[in-house]
Amino acid sequence: MVYNNFLLRLLITIIFISIYILFSTINFSFVFYLILFVYLLVLIEILFYFKIYKIYPIIYLLTSFIFFLIIDFENQIHFNLFIVIVISFDIFSYIFGKLFGRNQLIKISPNKTIEGLIGGFSISFLLSLLFSYFFEIKINVNLIIYIILTITSAFIGDILESYFKRKNNLKNSSNIIPGHGGFFDRFDSLMFSIIIYSISIITLI
Repeated sequence: MVYNNFLLRLLITIIFISIYILFSTINFSFVFYLILFVYLLVLIEILFYFKIYKIYPIIYLLTSFIFFLIIDFENQIHFNLFIVIVISFDIFSYIFGKLFGRNQLIKISPNKTIEGLIGGFSISFLLSLLFSYFFEIKINVNLIIYIILTITSAFIGDILESYFKRKNNLKNSSNIIPGHGGFFDRFDSLMFSIIIYSISIITLI
């Protein structure tokens, strides 16, 4: 069952990545509308499935959305790096957690493990450096700080979404996406890390 669920998650992840690549290849400005659509879907989930304390995730989502609106989508390479950081952390923290996870990290999200966090952080960091080298992004102290901040914020976004779900006695934000739950579940890391990106792109890189 765990193996089947892993394959299903992998398949859905590949589909999402393929859609992103398709949109960014045709016209990178389309990525703005793609993410805008994600925000709308997450808002709909909150309104329909979160029965109590829904004002808190709504405020959180709107805060993230405001920072999203100030992003310059002409900076394609750096935004792609941001996506690589967030997606790779999400994927590999899940893989390492499932394969090697023994020690629970936090009670709010019982499936999160120390092993998953370390594995996801390490692989995401290395892949981000490889991406930067390949696409000739200057690797310096500022970039390393940015990568670490983005990975950390992706983790915080995951924990915040778990907190909102626990307050509403929900296992998943919905059951729309097979193997993942809902759109909030799938894009929880993006919601908070995009705040850090919008700040860091001005101050660090």
